[in-house]
Amino acid sequence: MSSQVHVDEEIDCRGLSCPLPIIKTKKAIDGMQAGQVLKMLATDPGSINDMAAWVSKTGNEMVDREEGEGIYTYYIRKVG
Repeated sequence: MSSQVHVDEEIDCRGLSCPLPIIKTKKAIDGMQAGQVLKMLATDPGSINDMAAWVSKTGNEMVDREEGEGIYTYYIRKVG
């Protein structure tokens, strides 16, 4: 599905451990318009649960998630 997702902004959180990927994601989303999509790259396996909890808590939408070669890719749509 990700190839079909229009990405408005991308951040690279590879090599960072919790909570830095969440902090950087929040900062990026805060600067975006409703409906825009953020692509976030991470290498921390804990980011799977962290991102799921974060979108649930904030009301933003996880459009897609990919995993491969130790890289976790998240597509998050800003809601609101």
